[in-house]
This record gives sequence, C-alpha cells and structure tokens, in this order.
Amino acid sequence: MNKSNVRIEGRDRFVQKKISFIVLVVLISVVLASCGNDGGNEEDANDSHNGDDLKNLEVAFNLPETADVGEEVTLEAHVTYGDEKVDDADEVQFEYWKKGDDDNSVKVDADNNGDGTYTKTVTFEEDAIYEIYAHTTARQMHTMPKKSIEVGDVDADADADTDEDDN
Repeated sequence: MNKSNVRIEGRDRFVQKKISFIVLVVLISVVLASCGNDGGNEEDANDSHNGDDLKNLEVAFNLPETADVGEEVTLEAHVTYGDEKVDDADEVQFEYWKKGDDDNSVKVDADNNGDGTYTKTVTFEEDAIYEIYAHTTARQMHTMPKKSIEVGDVDADADADTDEDDN
C-alpha cells in the first residue's frame, strides 16, 4: 500500500465524520424547532376560537359622592368579564383611607352576592375625603378602580388646593 493512498483514505473518513456531524446537528435543530412550534400553534388556535383575547375584566365601582359622618355606606363592585357576570372572583377587597394618609389604609373583604356584585357596608367616623380602591382579581387578571367620597363637612376646594401645593 502506498503512503498517498493511506492519506486519501484518512481524509475520506475525516470528511465522512464531519458530514455526519453536520447532518446530526441539523436534524436535532429541526426536531427542537418543530417541537417548540407545535405547542405555540395549538395555544394560538385555541385563543382565536374562544375569543378570550378580546375580553377584559371590568369593574363598575359604585358609591355615593357624599355621606354623613357615622352613616353606613355600601361599597359596591359589579364585576364582568366580557359580557359575562363574574360570580366567582378570586378576590374583591375594598381599601380605603383619608386622602393624603394612604399609609393608614383599611382593607375589607367584599361579600359575594352571587350575581356578579360584591358589596361591603362601612362607616366613616371622621370628616374627610376618603379614597377607595376596589381590588378585584378574577380570570387570572387584576384591576383596581379608584373612587373618592366626601364624608361630613369637607371643603373639597380647599383640599384640592392642598394637593396642588404638595406638587
């Protein structure tokens, strides 16, 4: 056997191994890429069929604009998801505090009325403007609309001026 023939056979084996390695890498890449796309396409197809991507969690938060000190006030949240009334929210909680004193807030769990409405009756004991969040979690979403109520003898214009001075 000639030395040149041995070199050629060695090169052929090297080239074959290199080609086999490249083909193996390409096949693994194709398999991994196709596995990743199958799950995504199935989810996308399901989302477009059930219309979930068009629905939002909405909370209509109702309370009076004013109340007297010591008067019972009903906080009420109407919870919907698209056109559907949500009667099984994970959480509906009202949080209230005197305006400008949010470090001293009070949180109360709302009562589920079973018809998409959640209520809690509270009593405000001091003249003040109170700010209130309706923390609502349902359908893996969270929203927290905010309202305010004037309780007792409050000069809303003077309070608005105070807020402007804070800025």
